Parts: sequence; C-alpha cells; structure tokens
Amino acid sequence: MLLKLLLAIILPGVLVVFFTRVTYNYYVGLLLAFALIAASIYKGYAEFTIVIIADIISLGAGFLYARNMGKRAKK
Repeated sequence: MLLKLLLAIILPGVLVVFFTRVTYNYYVGLLLAFALIAASIYKGYAEFTIVIIADIISLGAGFLYARNMGKRAKK
C-alpha cells in the first residue's frame, strides 16, 4: 500500500508534465493523464480511497506546474 501511495503522489503529476511537453497543450496533457489514471482505477489497481485522492491531488499539482512552465516558456 505504501508503494502505491508513493507512486500515486508522484506519477500522475509527472504524466501531466510529460504529456504537456509532448502535445504543447496543458489541457490535453491533463486529459491524457486523467484518462490513464481513470483506466487504472477502473481496472482495480487503486484499491484504497486514499490512493485515488492522492492521484487527484497529484493531477492538480502537475497541471499547475505544467501551466506555470508554459507561461515561463512564452516569456
């Protein structure tokens, strides 16, 4: 459970940033990362509610970081 929680804190945020760098759009990056996380929840990989909450928080943090990264790149 501890490993899943640690990965849930880190991985979705990294996915949002990665997909944002690939697609050059942070909304698309968020959507793709959300689709992957939703599929993993649907398949049953997130058994605990705390892991799902950590996924959602990490998606939000990754989105904010990707948005700020995009604003800095435009300057």
